[in-house]
Amino acid sequence: MIRKNPEYPLQPPRERGTGRAFAFALVMHALLGFFLYHGIQWQNSTPEGAEAELWTEVPDAAIPRPVPPPPAPVAPAPPLPDEQADIALQEKKRQQQEAARQAQLAEQQRQQKLQAQQEAEAKRQQQLAADQAAQLAAQKAAAAKQKQQQQQQADKLKQQQLADQQKQQQLKEQQQEQQKQADAAEAQKKADAQKAAKAKAQADAAAQAKKADAERRARVAQMMQGTAGGTGSTDGLGKSGTGSGSGGNAASPGYADKVRRAVLPHVSWSGDTAGLVTVISVRCSPTGTLLDSSISRSSGNSAWDDAAKRAVDLTNPMPQDINGKTPTNFLITLRPAG
Repeated sequence: MIRKNPEYPLQPPRERGTGRAFAFALVMHALLGFFLYHGIQWQNSTPEGAEAELWTEVPDAAIPRPVPPPPAPVAPAPPLPDEQADIALQEKKRQQQEAARQAQLAEQQRQQKLQAQQEAEAKRQQQLAADQAAQLAAQKAAAAKQKQQQQQQADKLKQQQLADQQKQQQLKEQQQEQQKQADAAEAQKKADAQKAAKAKAQADAAAQAKKADAERRARVAQMMQGTAGGTGSTDGLGKSGTGSGSGGNAASPGYADKVRRAVLPHVSWSGDTAGLVTVISVRCSPTGTLLDSSISRSSGNSAWDDAAKRAVDLTNPMPQDINGKTPTNFLITLRPAG
């Protein structure tokens, strides 16, 4: 049982009829005092005297008489009315004293029993309070232990998560470092490759320049001879072909300038321009769509040849002639501007 208000001390339950018992005891004590008082007054009074006459029968000696039987035991004379009253009063007083003594003894026994019950109830309440306090302390200890375990588990989980985060961070940093190293290695590799390619291109360009210088002289002489025969043009963009070849058609006199104006914006060249002349053969559809292009005659410098062919390929579609059609086959002679 749990007390609702723990501020008040434990008290034994009140027994019913206690007030009535105390009232009855007070009445009995009052009666006992009354009878004791009157009994003492009666014993102090002087009893009144009594008078009595005794008569004796004179026996007759002349007449023999038989011996009478022994007299029967004489019952004691009944007491006088005053004595009977005193005896009755004493007996009543004794009975009252005995009743009072019995009542007092019963009251003492009842008080002792009540006190024993109260002590037992107090002990029981103390034991119950001690049990409740022990149970509450055990519950508090269990709750504190559970809370401590939960806190330890939370701390352990937090430390585990922190360790995992640190591990992931370290792994991420390692991956980033490896990626940086790989990127640096790749960049270095590309730089080395570009450097090697540039060195090789410079070496090739130098070799080709030496080779082209020798060939250029021969080509210049050959071109001079071809120009004298009327087969080419020295304006940087050769006149369009005359339609020679299968499926060819003739071009107007101004078509060569139109092609030159279309191709030159696509030429990208920053190298040497001396003696570089490339002739490119072109095949187109009547609508001007470029079908094919090839180097018909090289200048001896492959870089310039590629630049010239790339400029022709970028000029798509080719311009149309005055008749609204593009020649199907013609030659374009290109040299660097300079």
